[in-house]
Amino acid sequence: MKTLLFACAAVLAATQSWAAETTTVAPGVDLIPGTFVPGRQPDGNSLVFRTADGLVVFDSGRHAEHTQRILDFAKGAKLPIKAVVNSHWHLDHIGGNLRIRAAYPDVRVYASIAIDGAMGGFLADYRKQLVDAIAQTKDEKTVQSYRDEVALIDAGRALYPDEVIAKSGTRRIAGHRFDVRLQARAVTAGDVWIYDPTTRTLAAGDLVTLPVPLFDTACPARWQSALAELERVPFDTLVPGHGAPMQRAQFATYRRAYANLLDCAASSKDKNACIDGWLTDAKPLLADADSSFVRTLAGYYIDNSLRAPKAKIDRLCDADMKQH
Repeated sequence: MKTLLFACAAVLAATQSWAAETTTVAPGVDLIPGTFVPGRQPDGNSLVFRTADGLVVFDSGRHAEHTQRILDFAKGAKLPIKAVVNSHWHLDHIGGNLRIRAAYPDVRVYASIAIDGAMGGFLADYRKQLVDAIAQTKDEKTVQSYRDEVALIDAGRALYPDEVIAKSGTRRIAGHRFDVRLQARAVTAGDVWIYDPTTRTLAAGDLVTLPVPLFDTACPARWQSALAELERVPFDTLVPGHGAPMQRAQFATYRRAYANLLDCAASSKDKNACIDGWLTDAKPLLADADSSFVRTLAGYYIDNSLRAPKAKIDRLCDADMKQH
């Protein structure tokens, strides 16, 4: 699958310029930002909620360094990690599950079962690409990064949830009440986002990403519907899967930019006009972004996702959570 290795290369060329330090988003809610660094795959954002029983971690990152920051946070807070909620099965959001389980054997992981289909589809194809790349790559650092990816995929059931989120509703997780929502066939076959009404914090996962929407496994139209649902949540702060936290006005900007990107891609306009439109519409959210990287990534997704053959789009939009 060409998308996988392109996405790797594009991400490796990027740097994340907004602050990577742990920050407090709301009382009892802390963000451990994901990072893009040269030569490595990314880590998604991790959000940590303090509850009566301990800590709830939303997304665990990919690399050991990122997960260690989560573990160090728990140690500093003198609270156990009682639960992990995974927004979706992309490795930069679930890879840290293994290390958290090792440190806290009683932790409970919550997620949709969409990873089951991905293991037999997208991730299986990705693994084949990685194995081929290992055989053809001479740089040992790059080879090791590919081997690390293979090892994550080979962890198999250890990445799966203990508690399957099969429908939306209110859940008590580690003694705290969250609004837990399951979104089918948006960014993946099954995306989970949570809202904490106590602090009015919404953890959106990859339903919101910067510097562009990341369409590799997405159904663009259903993703747009998911954004409309997020808009109805009475949040004060929305934490995306990649990028800095947003207030309501910033999210409205993102939603308009997303809609305009889809409209442009569906038209006969030149690809560069659509890229220019995204850069203009999302400008308030891209102050620190590398414009050349944004252009490269947006152009790729226009060609290979938004203007992909109808059969490919239909397959992603109709994907069942247990089959890819």
